[in-house]
Amino acid sequence: MRLTIALLLSLGAVCSAQEAPLNALTPDERAAGWQLMFDGKTLAGWDDPALRTPPGDSWTIEDGCIKALATPHFREDLMTSATFRDFEMLFDWRIAPGSNSGVKYLIQRTVFLDHDKPKSAPRGFEENVGWEMEHHLSDRSKMGPNPHGEEYVVSFEYQLVDNDRHPDALRGAKYQTGALYGMIAPTQAAARPVGEFNHSRLVVRGDRVEHWLNGVKVVDGSLDAQEVLDNIAKRWHAAPNVSELLTKRPRRDCPIGLQNHGDIVWFRNLKIRRLP
Repeated sequence: MRLTIALLLSLGAVCSAQEAPLNALTPDERAAGWQLMFDGKTLAGWDDPALRTPPGDSWTIEDGCIKALATPHFREDLMTSATFRDFEMLFDWRIAPGSNSGVKYLIQRTVFLDHDKPKSAPRGFEENVGWEMEHHLSDRSKMGPNPHGEEYVVSFEYQLVDNDRHPDALRGAKYQTGALYGMIAPTQAAARPVGEFNHSRLVVRGDRVEHWLNGVKVVDGSLDAQEVLDNIAKRWHAAPNVSELLTKRPRRDCPIGLQNHGDIVWFRNLKIRRLP
C-alpha cells in the first residue's frame, strides 16, 4: 500500500510538472522578482520589426512561441524594449534541423547592412560591419521595392545551433550550442536532440557570465579574460571600431535580443529578473 501511494504521489508530481502553464510565472517566481518576457500571444515588451519602415519579416508568433522565420527580406534580431544590466534569464528553445540562432546580450550597437548595395569593404563581413558603423552608407528608410538587408547586432551571444549539421558548429566547440559564441567553448555537450525543446539559463553580472543548458553549467567566465579578448581581436582585426566596443563595453544597460540567423527557431517561457 505504501509503495502504491508513493507511486501515485510521484506520478502526480510528474503530471503537475507537465501541465504547468507555458509562458506564465508561478507565485514563487513572482515573489523572487521574475518578470515574464513573453505572454504567449503578443510581442508586448519587444520592438517589433514589422512596425519599421520598410517592415521587417523575421518574426512571428506560433503555437505559444516566438518564431524566427527562414530567409526573410530583413534578417534582424528581436530586441527587448527594456534594457538590463545585471540579470538572470530563463528561456526554452528548439531549432529546426540544420538551423542556427542565439540570444544576444550586452548589445553595444546595431549596424544596418543593405544587401542590395555593393560591399564597401571587400575583405569580408567583419570589415563591412566596421565600415558601415563608421560611414552609415546603408539607409533602410530609402530602400526600394523588394529590399534585402540585415540589422547586425554588436554583442555577446549564447549560441544555439544544430551541432551536427550547421556549418558554423562544425568549425569547433566555440561555435556550438551553449558556447559564448566564438569566445568560450562549452565544457560539455548538453543539448537535446534537434527538434526537442531545451531549457537555458543565462546569468550576467558585471563582466562575469554563466551559460546553463538543461541544468548543466557549460560556460562560466569573464568577458575580460585573455581568451575572450584574444578571440575578439582575432575575429574583428579588420574592424577595430567593433573590437573596441566589445572590449570596453561602454554601454552597460542594454536590450536583449533573440537572433534571426535566417533559420527557423522557436522560443517560449522567457523570464528575467534583475540582480542586485
